[in-house]
Amino acid sequence: MKKVVVAMSGGVDSSVAAYVLKAQGYEVIGVTMSVWQAESADEIASRSGCCGMTATEDARYVCQKLDIPHYVLNFRDVFRKRVIAPFVEEYMKGRTPNPCIACNAFVKWEYLFDKAKALEADFIATGHYAKIVSNKDTGRLTIATSPSAKDQSYALYNMSQEALSKTLFPIGDMDKEDVREIALEQIGLRVAYKPDSQEICFVPYRNHAVFLEEYLGGSLPHGNFVDEDGNILGEHGGLGRYTIGQRKGLGAFGAPMFVKGINGATANITLTKDESRLFNNTLTVGDLAFMSHESIETPMNCLGKIRYAHKASPCTISQQGGIITATFKEAQRAITPGQSAVFYDNNGGIICGGIIQ
Repeated sequence: MKKVVVAMSGGVDSSVAAYVLKAQGYEVIGVTMSVWQAESADEIASRSGCCGMTATEDARYVCQKLDIPHYVLNFRDVFRKRVIAPFVEEYMKGRTPNPCIACNAFVKWEYLFDKAKALEADFIATGHYAKIVSNKDTGRLTIATSPSAKDQSYALYNMSQEALSKTLFPIGDMDKEDVREIALEQIGLRVAYKPDSQEICFVPYRNHAVFLEEYLGGSLPHGNFVDEDGNILGEHGGLGRYTIGQRKGLGAFGAPMFVKGINGATANITLTKDESRLFNNTLTVGDLAFMSHESIETPMNCLGKIRYAHKASPCTISQQGGIITATFKEAQRAITPGQSAVFYDNNGGIICGGIIQ
């Protein structure tokens, strides 16, 4: 019997993933990763999603319901070092990071793998909506989009070939409502209609600035709002409160304004009145992670996503050294340094991805 460690967040997706694997004949072990940074129970409880206290309580309840063992593993140090610290550093550079992608790469598919090996498991599994397929041209494994409207392939682009070969996505072909129905009708779980986590789990009260100030132990770096010619328009509220394309929360300027650029070195934020100035056809990507291909030898036509909720758009990618340049057929709004760009083939398989420079 093959043994699989399931990352249990206490939510309906990972719960049904564990149920499906047990029904398929696997020996299933539930593991919840404790990444809480707060010390008091009240602070911990304020964290939502996969980092909050209720996540562990719900995961334990589900494992009891499924009659499988459950372990809580302390990942605080690695989470702080590999996810939170880079998150703060990126904001202080004027960039907008995606910590969930870092968590997937460095926590779930690095340190969790080590723990799974210690438990003599053959696989790890999660409740992600994504599929693992083999590219027919290269023979390499890749993540492919799920038919579900909840497709999460974008956040998984930096998995290695070894990780892909040892990972299972049991609900990758399902729709969310089917998953909820299984949880309710077949298992009888109280978490069947638990709301999805929508925000960054370790940021309390959905407020990036409050978290950044707490982490840094002081106020955020302040600078000026400037126009595209460098003229000072007024002081802003601190780095970390703004992102490219933002319109709300900028103050009164007599006309709608949009964030066009953020300079981490000077802490100045460039505003524009012309929303069309937020659109660009070209971007560059570094910190590359290749999936279905080992590199891009010649320019390749594909589909590119520049943020999680972005609709993939036709583009051409080419590689020079450790940088990929993507040229989109149609200009894209608010291309944001620090976010990830992920490139797909026409069958929905991930070619590669990286961080927008």
